[in-house]
Amino acid sequence: MNCLKLLKPVTEIVLLAGNLLSAEWCRPGGPRGYGDKAEVDAEIEVMLRRSLLELLDCDFWGEETGARLTGHEYCWVVDPNDGTSDFLLGRKGSAISVGLLLNTAPVLGVVYAPVTSDRGPDCISWAIGGDSVFRNGKSVLFRLNHLNLTLGSRVLVSTAAASKPKLNAELCAPAEFIPTPSIAYRLARVAAGDAVAGASLVPVSAHDVVGGHALLIGAGGVLLDQDGQPISYESEALMMRASLRCFGGAPDACRELSKRDWGRLFAA
Repeated sequence: MNCLKLLKPVTEIVLLAGNLLSAEWCRPGGPRGYGDKAEVDAEIEVMLRRSLLELLDCDFWGEETGARLTGHEYCWVVDPNDGTSDFLLGRKGSAISVGLLLNTAPVLGVVYAPVTSDRGPDCISWAIGGDSVFRNGKSVLFRLNHLNLTLGSRVLVSTAAASKPKLNAELCAPAEFIPTPSIAYRLARVAAGDAVAGASLVPVSAHDVVGGHALLIGAGGVLLDQDGQPISYESEALMMRASLRCFGGAPDACRELSKRDWGRLFAA
């Protein structure tokens, strides 16, 4: 299977799914749902599951419609609306995330935030064999390999960081911290050059991060767990809980961030 040839049709499928998310955002009375469950999430995943399996019939791991794990070398990994809680609270930036694993390694990713606060619809994609990450159809000539935390660089963190700005500023220093919905979109934005790293300080599953992980690989980045070790998807248990915390982006920056005492945010 040529993953690079898959990228265009997968991106088209994700963009179509984005229309459902945009329509739900604009729905009179606001999106349906409460807490961390929106009704549109399942509707989007049903559409994605059908379309992606028609494109490549293989294993599937979804947040809403469950898993089909048969041992196939390929596996689609889907989050239909990463950042649902923020979406339901009226915060822009939740994203559809589609990743493809080959023998548990990310080889394709498409992350699409149809409603953002600063860029309009934002689709970031990559597949193995490609020379660069693409953003809205245009090649992004950006590499994370040799970047580090420096004055003026950025670390993308969850929207909860806005409630503890002083402590988050200290933990991300000398970089600036930027509260952003959706770990999938945070990782995608890092791969596209918006920041040196993105983080989640709560447990993540494969559906949260595989799409973004693929994009980081395409930009020369890494995705590390709370111990500074590479995140993997080698078992069903790891698919269910990939890490307790994760740090994605420039290798040196992520290793440094993983060593910091993020527990202070929860104790304060």
